[in-house]
Amino acid sequence: MYAVLRSGGKQYRVAQDDVFEVEKLDADVGAKVALADVLMIGDGDAVTVGTPSVDGASVVAEVLDQVKGPKLLVFKKNRRKNYRRRQGHRQELTVLRVTEIKTSARKRRSSSKTGKAKKSTKKVDVDQTKTASQGGD
Repeated sequence: MYAVLRSGGKQYRVAQDDVFEVEKLDADVGAKVALADVLMIGDGDAVTVGTPSVDGASVVAEVLDQVKGPKLLVFKKNRRKNYRRRQGHRQELTVLRVTEIKTSARKRRSSSKTGKAKKSTKKVDVDQTKTASQGGD
């Protein structure tokens, strides 16, 4: 079973016991974090896609560490103006290990459609709608 989740504006595909890094979350090392913004859950051939997220689904992860990412250099320059600025940046990251992928207890959306009755559709003559919108010229 796997899940696609969104955290910090990025999407991650995770499975049970995966270790991955997300942008910094306010949690202590060893704490459990529930990530509720699950976009998709896959289990073999059965795939549940949310609109935009799956209702009732969440990914529970354990915080392993709070680290900093690699240094990125930000260099600005205006040619012929003797303007050069160099600045470094290190993104703060949280290292997580997936402990559990929870799915909703409800039935999947595709199976619930079969029990519903079909809605009646109203047929409208196209010529009548054109003349009504044009003011009956």
